[in-house]
Amino acid sequence: MARNDTQPDEVHRRLADQYTEIARLVGGLAHEIKNPLSTIRLNMELLAEDFQADDSPRTRRALAKILIVQQECQRLQDVLDDFLNFAKVRELKLEPTDLNELVRQILEFYQPKAVESNIELSPHFRSDLPSVLVDRESLRGALFNLLLNAQQAMPDGGQLWVLTEETARGVALHLIDTGCGMDEKTKARIFEAFYSTKPGGSGLGLPTARKIIEAHGGHIFVQSTLGKGTRFTIELPVPARLERQVEHRE
Repeated sequence: MARNDTQPDEVHRRLADQYTEIARLVGGLAHEIKNPLSTIRLNMELLAEDFQADDSPRTRRALAKILIVQQECQRLQDVLDDFLNFAKVRELKLEPTDLNELVRQILEFYQPKAVESNIELSPHFRSDLPSVLVDRESLRGALFNLLLNAQQAMPDGGQLWVLTEETARGVALHLIDTGCGMDEKTKARIFEAFYSTKPGGSGLGLPTARKIIEAHGGHIFVQSTLGKGTRFTIELPVPARLERQVEHRE
């Protein structure tokens, strides 16, 4: 029997190189789709303008069909943008960060949407929380995706608790909503790319959030009860514990 002398690090390097190449190819393909899509959108806008002066029944029917094409073009554009964000190979710029302050900034930015959607925000932050090493821009994007997911789960409004605490593995951020909740089948699939229960949803918001969180050495968990609400928990390592994890793996 032939021996396999390939070292684990070499296998991981090859897999990482393959993933990078696949991400580059699919990213290029998505960009190639965006170019003709932009041309289609522009020409549909010009065509709609040409029909505006005529108010005949035939023209109104034509405009209605043009509107459908424009809406579908926008949906494709949104899916492509979400996909490019999901497939992007991220080089994280990790900086010591006060998680409480970062979350406060995100909630302040989100507050107008919360008011518009009749959502009451209830933040509760642990005062002596240790710093974490994060890429602030990437983590903001992940957390904003989770806020929008909670908003969509509460179409008639509700309450969203945002809590931080220290744990045995680092620090944790909990987002607890009073929305529609999920059944077990949905909960098992929410982190699958392109899986969505929302009409017109790309199904990439939560997978992208998980990818970003795991790139930080963290984890995301979900608990949900149908008809009662959902809790998302993000755990991130603190620097000293992260260094010990790296040393242990080496």
